[in-house]
Amino acid sequence: MKSGAALAVFSFVLWGITPLYYRLLPGAYPLEMLAQRVLWSVPLLLLVRPLFSHRTRWKEAWRDKRSILFCLLATAIMAVSWCTFTYALTHGQVLAASLGYFINPLCSVLLGTLFLRERMSLPQKLAVGFAAAGVAYQLIQYGQLPALALIMGSAFALYGLARKFIRFDIITALTIETLWLVPLALLITLLLPIYGESQLANADLQTYVYYALTAPVTLLPLMFFAAAVRRTTLITVGLAQYIEPTLQFLLAIFLFNEAFDSVKGVSFGLIWIGLLFCVSGMFSQWVRQWKSKRLAALR
Repeated sequence: MKSGAALAVFSFVLWGITPLYYRLLPGAYPLEMLAQRVLWSVPLLLLVRPLFSHRTRWKEAWRDKRSILFCLLATAIMAVSWCTFTYALTHGQVLAASLGYFINPLCSVLLGTLFLRERMSLPQKLAVGFAAAGVAYQLIQYGQLPALALIMGSAFALYGLARKFIRFDIITALTIETLWLVPLALLITLLLPIYGESQLANADLQTYVYYALTAPVTLLPLMFFAAAVRRTTLITVGLAQYIEPTLQFLLAIFLFNEAFDSVKGVSFGLIWIGLLFCVSGMFSQWVRQWKSKRLAALR
């Protein structure tokens, strides 16, 4: 259990400091980076997949047509999430990425209520309400929604919803999802130089290496996360996930010097209050489960 918690924390720390790597690729074209990430991820996934003992066999996977189709849906959603995340990190909008991933758990709660008939607790209702107020405040003050943050937060939540209907283990599902994207990645790679939109067409070796390394930079924390899920509770993972946007927020403000005015301060503050309600509800549930286990052990 302790090792699982440590792995969860480590995976979210890695995700949280990801903006440091993407600073090496300022102004990167998101579609080209998506294509390179996919093409380099396929051999890496096929190489590490045998290291996972609890994995779905290929023969069993191909029989499950429903899960394969949901992998396709998850792939389309993840492509949107990847592109927006990449754009934010390479175009000086790490703060938007942080806001998106602060919003993400609340989007997941809302989707669970709408599509999975899950019932929201009072803390969750308050959390969603404060998050909505935070977004509405930016809309009123700026005259526009924080679109990039909302796309990232909702896309990752939708990806999580799609994964609910996939019966494969995470490494097999991720491999199939990536394979679905290979034709699109090849098409992007072929067409961008023709239309003069490729940054790699005349790039040096160092830039090629940076693009190629986006695959392990993306996959390594996900693999640690997959290992953590098997070794600890989802509540522990849920509490640890706030490490990622917190680190991104700190990097954006103190290292990248992104603008943080009073409007964003109020907006973030309202969302953080909502998250406190959400975290307190999760922590209370964890305490209740721990106490019940202790009582069962004493009997």
